[in-house]
Amino acid sequence: MSKKSRSKIWFLVHSWLALPIWFFVFLVCITGTLAVLSEEIIWLANPDSRATAPSDDAELMSFDQILAAIEKQDPTADVEWLAKPEESHFALTASVTYPDTRSATLYVNPYTGQIQGSSPLFDFRQFTRALHGWWLVPFTNGFSWGWYMVSLLGIPMLASLITGLVVYKRFWRGFLRPTLRIRQGARIFWGDFHRLSGIWSIWFIAVISITGIWFLIRAILFDAHISITSEGLPTLIPRDQIPLVQPGQPVPRVTMDQAVATATETIPGFDVSFVMFAPDAYTPMEVGGRGWYPLMFQTAELNPYTGELVGSRLLSDRTPLEFVTESMRPLHTGDFGGIWVKMIWFFFGLLLSMMVLSGLLIWSKRTVIATAKALKRKPRPTPAATAVEATE
Repeated sequence: MSKKSRSKIWFLVHSWLALPIWFFVFLVCITGTLAVLSEEIIWLANPDSRATAPSDDAELMSFDQILAAIEKQDPTADVEWLAKPEESHFALTASVTYPDTRSATLYVNPYTGQIQGSSPLFDFRQFTRALHGWWLVPFTNGFSWGWYMVSLLGIPMLASLITGLVVYKRFWRGFLRPTLRIRQGARIFWGDFHRLSGIWSIWFIAVISITGIWFLIRAILFDAHISITSEGLPTLIPRDQIPLVQPGQPVPRVTMDQAVATATETIPGFDVSFVMFAPDAYTPMEVGGRGWYPLMFQTAELNPYTGELVGSRLLSDRTPLEFVTESMRPLHTGDFGGIWVKMIWFFFGLLLSMMVLSGLLIWSKRTVIATAKALKRKPRPTPAATAVEATE
């Protein structure tokens, strides 16, 4: 076998080994695309997760009204937190525990307070995000190797974007004169589709790849016990501020609505979307929500006995580095601007998945054709055989 023939064989082996990698990238992209609209898919499949108003003029109940409704319907449930959804058509969620150590997340109608059902501990939303993010590989001692496998894809994705812009000269023409030939065969169509989709998805590929690389850096920093947060020690309620009560008497606490009112009055532009009860006597209760910057949550900590604001974690408390790093996750998932932002992320995620699929089809077809040609190629006659044929 000549040196050139051996090179072609090695190239075919390389091509066949690359196909599983292409397939892995495709699965990561398509599961990420599904994860973007996972909550909406649950809403379509499960009526319990919907917020149906009894009338057109029905008003949303307050946190205290929701809490009272839950206690009336399920007296044994101990509510840990309440969270309002970003979209008004979703039910409010409540995390509860029971005396037998069971825990559940309840769907509560925000207009009537009716408990409509409960969410599984591992629902479709969590499944798609776990499958996309770390391939369901458990976290044992630090980040799982599944997380590293997926986040590592951000590097070749960013490299393919850069090399693609270099290879396709004057790529901006695709914006002015898009070309998609549909009547000249599958190879021409998929080639045009791959290039055209790549041109229109430049911004999206850059966002996904850069945020994916950040997930890799985050795992490395965590496993190396390196912290970049400016958040200080947790806030605790002093022992002398904890009220003493007689056995069997209720502990005096501020209501959830009072805590929300204090937070919104103290912090300008604070839109509260969740309230967490204190898990013990020394931990403050916490309220949180988004501010003017939709990519980050702000939180306020209050003394559960007096309602006094004892701590906060606001946008102004973040360092420039934290402002960037904490924005990575919502930028990657599209979970920061409601259904329309999710739809944009879903569309371009689907486009990216089809780009990978088209590249997989083009690559596999070339590999199959090249392999078939290599198998059909006749062996080169040796000089001795040529001499024998000449004498005959």
